[in-house]
Amino acid sequence: MSVRTFLVVPILGLGQMVAFASSYYLLGVLGEPMARAFDLPASAVFAALSVAFLISAALTPFGGRWIERRGGRRVLGAAHLAFTGALSLIACAPSGAVLLAGVALLGLGMSIGMYGTAFALLVQIHGAAARRPITAVSLIGALGGGLGWPVSRMVIEAADWRTACLVWATAHLLVCLPLTVLLLPGHRASAPCPKADRARPVLWDRRMIQIAGVFAGGWMVSTAMGAHLPRLLGDLGLNPVHAAWAAGLTAASAVAARLFDLLVLHRSHPVLTVRIASLFHPLGAALAVAGGARLAPLLAVGQGLGNGMLSVASGVLPLHVFGPDRYAVRQALVLTPARYLQAVAPAAYALVIDVSPVAALTLSSLICFGVFALTLGLGPARAGR
Repeated sequence: MSVRTFLVVPILGLGQMVAFASSYYLLGVLGEPMARAFDLPASAVFAALSVAFLISAALTPFGGRWIERRGGRRVLGAAHLAFTGALSLIACAPSGAVLLAGVALLGLGMSIGMYGTAFALLVQIHGAAARRPITAVSLIGALGGGLGWPVSRMVIEAADWRTACLVWATAHLLVCLPLTVLLLPGHRASAPCPKADRARPVLWDRRMIQIAGVFAGGWMVSTAMGAHLPRLLGDLGLNPVHAAWAAGLTAASAVAARLFDLLVLHRSHPVLTVRIASLFHPLGAALAVAGGARLAPLLAVGQGLGNGMLSVASGVLPLHVFGPDRYAVRQALVLTPARYLQAVAPAAYALVIDVSPVAALTLSSLICFGVFALTLGLGPARAGR
């Protein structure tokens, strides 16, 4: 293995850490200070993030085709530039309208700079043997949530939210972009399928619909939990301090699940990974409801374990079922419905929580059981298919 190939996983992992910390997890710390600075309701800032999710969903299929034509390195480089521009606009915003526009424009980077592009680049390099590098990148990227919030908090305490945005913009521009452009391998001329085949659209079939449903359900639950888990834990009997501490178990559990997949499950059927992942949230929810405050932290543990394994499966399952041919385009298509649901999940789930925490956890558990059911009949790619 060359030095350059050895560096691919850490460079991609670092890029994912910075990308998640400066987009998905940015407003967890900076949202309220941003809103106060312009006398806006915090809900307006989070609504702008929902717009970013919608932009990301709309552009994801285009990103898949771009990866196939130009390669993952060029697309990731463009993503780091897009993140830099959006974060710089937020940091320098002279008005609330410009601030909200900057938050929404994070969706440009999210559409082409998250796991999907990194996984597609690994498939370009490793082909059908990309599972372990995909898991390793997912493992490193998971630290974006665990490290992103503390880093943003430290910068706010030392300076302000504008400086925090500039710090993340600088990380994209001066760290991630040069590493991506200079050290990641470029697009290989010997693509897995002929140019004529790449010109034809990828058609939806039963298996693609099933996989899209798997990730739509899984990501909907994940996004809803990310927005409302502390509130749910509080409704189950934990005080605010203990609820915040317990919610932090989600990130640690997600990292542990990825590490377990890397070391133990890397030879197993990825459909098995999805099935196991889909059962962790219902198990944690059942124990939390039955045990009240005493067992409530198990909801966070179950959610983290399931989300960690599902993140790995989002890259591996399409590869296993369809093989490396047209991977970037096909994977972008099956993840697009999930991206749309991410935009509406927090608001929709809040309405159910208003009914009762038991109703909310029953709904999310039923969605997870639906994810399990959608894995039935998914088999590996066959030669000539």
